[in-house]
Amino acid sequence: MACGNLFYPLLITFSVALITYNIILAANAPLKQELPGPSKSSSIYVDPVIKMPMDRSKLYGSGSRKRLFHTAVTASNSVYNTWQCRIMYYWFKKFKNGPNSEMGAFTRILHSGKPDNFMDEIPTFVAQPLPAGTDQGYIVLNRPWAFVQWLQQADIKEDYILMAEPDHIIVKPIPNLSKDGLGAAFPFFYIEPKKYESVLRKFFPEDRGPITNIDPIGNSPVIIGKDSLKKIAPTWMNVSLAMKKDSEADKAFGWVLEMYAYAVSSALHGVGNILYKDFMIQPPWDTEVGKKFIIHYTYGCDYDMKGRLTYGKIGEWRFDKRSYDNTVPPRNLPLPPPGVPESVVTLVKMVNEATANIPNWG
Repeated sequence: MACGNLFYPLLITFSVALITYNIILAANAPLKQELPGPSKSSSIYVDPVIKMPMDRSKLYGSGSRKRLFHTAVTASNSVYNTWQCRIMYYWFKKFKNGPNSEMGAFTRILHSGKPDNFMDEIPTFVAQPLPAGTDQGYIVLNRPWAFVQWLQQADIKEDYILMAEPDHIIVKPIPNLSKDGLGAAFPFFYIEPKKYESVLRKFFPEDRGPITNIDPIGNSPVIIGKDSLKKIAPTWMNVSLAMKKDSEADKAFGWVLEMYAYAVSSALHGVGNILYKDFMIQPPWDTEVGKKFIIHYTYGCDYDMKGRLTYGKIGEWRFDKRSYDNTVPPRNLPLPPPGVPESVVTLVKMVNEATANIPNWG
């Protein structure tokens, strides 16, 4: 019994020592020597932005078994992250068993280091945060470290992982969009490896190949083989820490630094990605849901009462997740005025349905 009581503290101590050791390496040793990656003879498949066939039988043949993926969402225990996770999980459950779905289990990876009040509502793995001060106020650095812990310690049944975020709303059943050893990822217009080649070469040396081997992606949304992610995650953690400590990289990449770190790490391990534009939409810029699978509500939606976008100026009608950083959105938010795009209307209706049906909302 005494051994059992000692095991968890020893595990935490070892984990903190390990991450501290990695931080020292990232800060003081040549990155090229410290990061695992593919052999120099390996090649990285660079895929254009393409559409995936929606007839799954064309990919696997009739009667093939489903290739289930596990949906994983990292989050802190803040009010802001928690209400988003509750809404996200509500819609995950609604579509999990729908037509063409290859959605398996779900895990919220909570990197606060301790359980919260929603463990019974949302399947949760508690990860330890980075040592105090390591994130330098950039809390997103906890994401790769949390994934490292989850991948090492959790019993994940599925062979694939969908990395998602709290502010994702699933709008239809999601099939496994990855194939042939490639991940499936959403291309972000603001991830520009070519533009920042001189900075990225500190972390992706020339002997690793052309800079175009780095895909214009973040870690989310990405569907990837579990074994591939287990290799990428420690590198992603180390590259993120090294970039944050590098003043030039930190200034160049800002709030998307961790996204660049994932893209670099994927390339270092020779894991290419299908760049799938139909993975998600981002209102208000994307105006129709169409065949997309996810609504990402990262941007504020501001309109006047005639349905005209007033971006950069608080609208007469607005929905912005940042309005609810310390409190949950109330039930039955007012719908947008006539003329507002379908994507925004759908977003607010889905938030309202979730909050109306989630027990003990607020």
